[in-house]
Amino acid sequence: MGKFVITKQVNGEFRFSLKAGNGETILTSEGYTTKSNCQNGIDSVKRNAPDENKYDRKISSNGKFYFTLEAANGQTIGVSELYENETGRNNGITSVKTQAPDAVIQDATI
Repeated sequence: MGKFVITKQVNGEFRFSLKAGNGETILTSEGYTTKSNCQNGIDSVKRNAPDENKYDRKISSNGKFYFTLEAANGQTIGVSELYENETGRNNGITSVKTQAPDAVIQDATI
């Protein structure tokens, strides 16, 4: 089962990561100024993750594959890790789709 982990960065911003059942990070958020906004980001991922049209498949400048998850307003709410090939990226998307909606939230800031 997947889980969202909320952390606080050195600069004071909050960030979440979606971790797969094996503990690997499959999606990471931007920095948020408040924990409440970070939790709203998690809610947005849970709502948007099942929708295939919310994923933008990309290739980085070093030729690795990754994806972003977009909210209804078009803003990026999560970025994947880098993958060696399209198959890995597609497996990452499938993992987010299946694990995010029911993932528990772990607050590592307390």
